[in-house]
Amino acid sequence: MLTSHTYKIRVSEMKDANELMELDMLVWNACNSPAPMQWRSRQQYLQYCPPGNQLIAVQENRVCGYVGFHPPTGMPVNRHVYEIHIAVHPEFRRSGVATALMKAMKQHALEQGIRKLRLRVLSSNPGAVAFYEQCGFITEGRLVSEFRIGGKDVDDILMAYFIQA
Repeated sequence: MLTSHTYKIRVSEMKDANELMELDMLVWNACNSPAPMQWRSRQQYLQYCPPGNQLIAVQENRVCGYVGFHPPTGMPVNRHVYEIHIAVHPEFRRSGVATALMKAMKQHALEQGIRKLRLRVLSSNPGAVAFYEQCGFITEGRLVSEFRIGGKDVDDILMAYFIQA
């Protein structure tokens, strides 16, 4: 467990599900996701995001943010890769939570034998692209005009970070 400033980072637990669902509703929108996460039930959420598949930043028992991770496919030849996504509560943005979560994710991946983190980010979210670049992610590909959001074409940028032991 990492402690940074006034929050702790730990693996998600069953008791965190409701707060994580609320955070998804608050954070994800058409500016940062082609299909914002809208959970119909706690059961649906837990099927997609089971306990242990997120690292969460907590301050005084309140979830400040999370980084979710999972293997991108079920194929054994792809088990060394985690696909990730990160969300920070608006009240905790620009406070170091996202940076601490990303650092913890890299350490967790190393401990799990993961050699690559990958993510997707919309070109309409330049702040997120810059953040990922600051964290050492590189652009591996770009799906041009992959989405049509708000009447505008938006690229899907594929980024990766290679874990080094």
